[in-house]
Amino acid sequence: MIHPVFIGCDVSKDFLDIFDDKTQKHERIPNTGVAINAWIDGLGELPVTIVLEATGRYDRLFCTTLDARQRPYCRVNPARARDFARATGFLAKTDMLDARVLAQLGKRLDPTPRAAPDPERRRLADMQSRRGQLVAMRQQERVRLHSAEPQERDSIERHVRWLDEEIALIEKACLDHVRAHRTLREDNARLRSIPGVGPVTAFTLLAFMPELGHGAPKSMAALAGLAPFNADSGTQRGQRHIRGGRKRVRDALYMAALVAFRLKRPFARSVQTMTEKAKPFKVMIVAIARKILTTANALLRDRTTFRAA
Repeated sequence: MIHPVFIGCDVSKDFLDIFDDKTQKHERIPNTGVAINAWIDGLGELPVTIVLEATGRYDRLFCTTLDARQRPYCRVNPARARDFARATGFLAKTDMLDARVLAQLGKRLDPTPRAAPDPERRRLADMQSRRGQLVAMRQQERVRLHSAEPQERDSIERHVRWLDEEIALIEKACLDHVRAHRTLREDNARLRSIPGVGPVTAFTLLAFMPELGHGAPKSMAALAGLAPFNADSGTQRGQRHIRGGRKRVRDALYMAALVAFRLKRPFARSVQTMTEKAKPFKVMIVAIARKILTTANALLRDRTTFRAA
């Protein structure tokens, strides 16, 4: 029996710190394509799984190269990796120590390797991320506008107009990208058939929820951060709260739920039941958002469109 070998990799802007759990050796290589390919060549045919923290764009080159070389790897939540380090007694934090912790995490928890991402979805995710950055900047400028001095208003208003134009250009590019690819186009039509789901929500689900249509409803709710978690201890029953998950997806579904709440008709029974139980408004909106996500998961799984009862 061949036991799996896990290699921990701590990613930074300029370097990759790598720890091999089998040989107990640490090495540091530049975060460049040439160095990464040379390191992968040195692995030979060894069946290893690389474990790394999700560090935004700094790990993009490393993950893309691993995908191209068909090497399995796992991207783990940095908060989860830090919790594991504290639980196993690693209180200090250095790049070399983080790589060791990630290797230990892989050995003990055996996380599922990540499937190679669809390049079409990755491109859509990049555009949606850029749109989110511009929308956040526009909101900041609009807040500043309320307390701006007269000599500042012209500058802020010009910047807001420019941001409006850039956001419109990216939204058009997203639409053109989706229309140009059959799978994205068909899935987008299925998502848009759900009441309350507009183009931004549909693009967000397509870009940041590639698991949609391939998993159980509860696991999809947990990924989106819409699953209520218990807070019980002994005979005490605490109030359930949602936590974690993918913020972009949760925010998009929340806005879709607000629209669906106003429409009421497709979700009238759920709204009426929660209203009779005097549920808080936000609880009702989160419940509708979870229902929209469950519906989207079923539509993509069954390859069909929404039909109101």
